[in-house]
Amino acid sequence: MNSTQVTQAAEILWRNWQSQSRIDALPVHCRPADRAQGYAIAAALAQFSGQAVAGWKIAATSEAGQKHINVDGPLAGRILSSKLLQPGSRVPLGDNVMRVAEAEFAFRLARDLPPRPQKYVLNEVMESVGSLHLSMEIPDSRYKDFVKVGAPQLIADTACACWLVVGDAVPADWREIDLAEHCVDAYVDGQHRARGSGKAALGDPRAALTWLVNEVAQFAGGVKAGDIVTTGTCIVPGAIAPGSIVKLDYGAFGTLEAGISR
Repeated sequence: MNSTQVTQAAEILWRNWQSQSRIDALPVHCRPADRAQGYAIAAALAQFSGQAVAGWKIAATSEAGQKHINVDGPLAGRILSSKLLQPGSRVPLGDNVMRVAEAEFAFRLARDLPPRPQKYVLNEVMESVGSLHLSMEIPDSRYKDFVKVGAPQLIADTACACWLVVGDAVPADWREIDLAEHCVDAYVDGQHRARGSGKAALGDPRAALTWLVNEVAQFAGGVKAGDIVTTGTCIVPGAIAPGSIVKLDYGAFGTLEAGISR
């Protein structure tokens, strides 16, 4: 793809972000053919938004999630600053086509991890983490049928990014806890809807974070100090609707709650 095609694709996607409208797919003449092209479009989309990038998300960290959207591995996407919300917020659902809430572990980076020839390993990535946070993702897509468009187009649309509710930093002793085995329960309107654990995120949220760091280093300039990285859902995503109250119970780490509005 040339720069004109990248810009055209990004402009189409951003227009649909703004209007909450959907497309079947990007036009053939500016449709990404691989991950690198998808990430180039996503970077241009962020520039079109005029917003700071608050961090990153990972889509399809579980085998079930990958099968659901017909991709062969995880995808990385930017979280725009206007989409980052505080606990207790009202999350506007609008014309969201996915209409689910996800429970995720998120990490805030304390230092930059820029591109480099060798891959980052888990221990050095974790040494670069400043804090752990509870998060609730409300994803969305700018495609009418997001399970059919394929990984490059999903990446171009920032991997189904939309709203992210992020809690305060959890106590510092989280580093001594096995996040892979840590259970999370989801409640909608007071009814228990799902239980899962951190292992759903590539086997361990720490491993998911390491994957994200290397993916962004390869394709998108590297993660920055202050970035929040949410590492993929621990539960089967739960259906939501306007008026819903979603509560995520992370056990000893506490709870995270948000309301869903129109």
